[in-house]
Amino acid sequence: MASMDGRSPITLRPHDVCVAIQLVLAPDFHFRELGRDVGLSLGESHNSVRRLEIARLYLPHRRLVNQAALRDLLLVGVPYVWTGQLASETRGAPTARAGPILASSFPHDEAIVWPSPDGPSRGAALAPMCKAAPSYPVQNPELYGWLTIVDALRVGRARERRMAHEFLSARLGSAAAE
Repeated sequence: MASMDGRSPITLRPHDVCVAIQLVLAPDFHFRELGRDVGLSLGESHNSVRRLEIARLYLPHRRLVNQAALRDLLLVGVPYVWTGQLASETRGAPTARAGPILASSFPHDEAIVWPSPDGPSRGAALAPMCKAAPSYPVQNPELYGWLTIVDALRVGRARERRMAHEFLSARLGSAAAE
């Protein structure tokens, strides 16, 4: 992807994944609300949507996310491009197998958390894709659930990745035509 001025490539940032998912969850958006929901400034929410357009993940003429392309990015790209590394135990918001969607399937496994002093759980620390993610359980529970699934792809074992794959494939099954 080339920049608009042709000087340097424009590449996706980790928080662009959060924006893309939020656009699936709330396709009728205003940039101010999008920024608030994802924890970005108004300007950065504009920039993020522009990067998604350039990557053909957002179709501005239809005001829709290209769900097939997003599914491919999440299932194939994210685990390799934005790999996660678990760090020492800390307090935080549960994610991956400990998140709200997968926790009942892995009740006895060690928790994985996004570090936050206000988090309800202790577990191995994982840096979130979005800086504001530790606030999502309260501020944006639906996005929170989806990002915990993305984290299962980033750091999960085979069964966790399979369940995450099934979740995303079921919800991103209908693609927006380009």
